[in-house]
Amino acid sequence: MKSKLAKYTTITLGLLLLAISLYLIKTTGDPQGIMASLPYVCIGIGSGLFGHGMGNLISERAIQSDPDLQKKLDIEKNDERNLAIANKAKGKAFDMMTYVYGALMVSFALMDVDMIALLLLVFAYLFVHGFGIYYRIKFDKEM
Repeated sequence: MKSKLAKYTTITLGLLLLAISLYLIKTTGDPQGIMASLPYVCIGIGSGLFGHGMGNLISERAIQSDPDLQKKLDIEKNDERNLAIANKAKGKAFDMMTYVYGALMVSFALMDVDMIALLLLVFAYLFVHGFGIYYRIKFDKEM
């Protein structure tokens, strides 16, 4: 029941954000500052929420009519081989992210990008790596 309520809430919130953003675009004559980009950010977030909620609802209804398919999907989702492949892919992506964001930070620094934007990128980079270190230590203790 809670899952259904969350799906419908996500769909409603997405449609509401879309409606608000379209209203803001039509009524704001000469937007300044944050109002120049806020409606478009709301369109993106609203579209994402609506699409996510509808996708979950449609897939749930499609699987509901075929219990054999649901059982098969649950087995594939929890299969150790599939989990190992997904985790290995995440690890490779994390390794690639380290080099890509490192190069991006250096190139932004050389291009004299605003210091606030550069520091935000550096803090996000360090946060992700700190998170990785935390879980590495946690999993080392468990295993």
